[in-house]
Amino acid sequence: MPTDTAPSLAPAPAETPGRPPFKEILPLPSILTIGAIALVTLALDLSGHRVNSIILAIAAMVALCLIKVPVTIALLSAALIGGLHAGLGMEGTLAGFNDSLLSGAQVGLTYVMVGALAVALSRSGIIEVFAQWVSKKAGADSGSVSRGVKWALYGLFILASLLSQNLIPVHIAFIPILIPPLLPILNRLRVDRRAVAAILACSMSASYLLLPTGFGAIYLNEILLANVNEFGAAYGLSATASMAPKAMFWPVMGLVAGMAFAVLVMYRKPRDYGEPLPGSPLAMRTGVEARLRPFPLVMTLLALAVALFFQIAFDSLLVGSMIGFILLTIAGIFRWNEQDDVFTRGLLMMAQIAVIITVASGFAGLLSATGEVEPLISAATAFVGGSKVLGSFLMLLMGLFITIGFGDSFASVPILAPIYIPLALELGFSPLATMCLLGAAAALGDAGSPASTISLGVSAGLGADGRHDHIRETVIPTFLHCNIGMLLFAWTAALML
Repeated sequence: MPTDTAPSLAPAPAETPGRPPFKEILPLPSILTIGAIALVTLALDLSGHRVNSIILAIAAMVALCLIKVPVTIALLSAALIGGLHAGLGMEGTLAGFNDSLLSGAQVGLTYVMVGALAVALSRSGIIEVFAQWVSKKAGADSGSVSRGVKWALYGLFILASLLSQNLIPVHIAFIPILIPPLLPILNRLRVDRRAVAAILACSMSASYLLLPTGFGAIYLNEILLANVNEFGAAYGLSATASMAPKAMFWPVMGLVAGMAFAVLVMYRKPRDYGEPLPGSPLAMRTGVEARLRPFPLVMTLLALAVALFFQIAFDSLLVGSMIGFILLTIAGIFRWNEQDDVFTRGLLMMAQIAVIITVASGFAGLLSATGEVEPLISAATAFVGGSKVLGSFLMLLMGLFITIGFGDSFASVPILAPIYIPLALELGFSPLATMCLLGAAAALGDAGSPASTISLGVSAGLGADGRHDHIRETVIPTFLHCNIGMLLFAWTAALML
């Protein structure tokens, strides 16, 4: 007599996912790009027209970034390609790369500490309270939703963007906190969000490019000034801290002009947006009102003031950020045993930028170690025929192309400096014009790159309801209005300075 078999309680084996198709493992555009670089280089070398190792390394780096290879791996791979092509061998290539990592690591550490301070400030609730206050004031009644409110909000976005890079160095962290509560107000005002994207991107870029505190201290002093003096020393070029803001003034005015054109001309017409999409961050907001008690408020403002004081007194954003972080901890903004979590979140927020800057410094050192900077400068000078007009335009255009590739102006400076400084001096540019060309060429493309932290931050805020497209409504508008104006103004300024 047959017996019933007891059902097995063992879990069914999980299905093993099938192997993805080859076109998803290595897409055709990636194969064609890598193959094209290899074939062109090989053909030129065999025909006796050897490719300059610096050009090869930079072309490889940009190409790898464009086919979505991680920026760090793209930089490392391009450094190896350039070093080996220059005949340095593996040991010489690694030595040239490693010898320059220290300067980048110092800047990267500062970024990490600023990230920790930004997360600590966000824990205080000061930005959420401010956003709720603005939202209530703007939407108190139907009569308040007027033209004046729109321009007041534009002014608020400019002010918040400026402060986020300097006095309150939270970088893009304020956008996902400040913007989403204001989206319903912007919708009632029928504001075109592309105008807001241009305001945020241009204002944040202008802030760190011109004002030498916060992130401006990193870009102007620790990166731009340091690289000008390092690579200009062999040519008798010596720059001071006071020169950096002067050199970047006119490029920043180009940003301001681009922002004004976007707001007053391109995106001034009303635009309607639908209700928040289901599942979007704005649709899932709980509506819990944030509150900030007097003591945490006072201590947060004190921490900001002390951080700024120590930064100016010791010329170190790293020290200022650390002191601010310690004060916020002592004030009880977050629990003592949460320090590690807050610091780790800040590290995660800034880790990519810190690592890219560190690796970019090694990449720049490798370019110098190839010994092919001088031949490249001579060839470039002959190509432009000694023309400052053509030379400066091509330098700015190449900077835009490179920064678009991996989306970070801070990392572009050490890559461009070994080439741009000798080339600019060879063409007869003044020290101030040389600094202007290098600083502007590296900054072009930061706002407007799909991978830029600024572009990603803007989309995170404006897209909280699912009604804002990253490429069409952030990347393209900011690319046009932040870069074209800055390129034209920087080009003119370099010829005048």
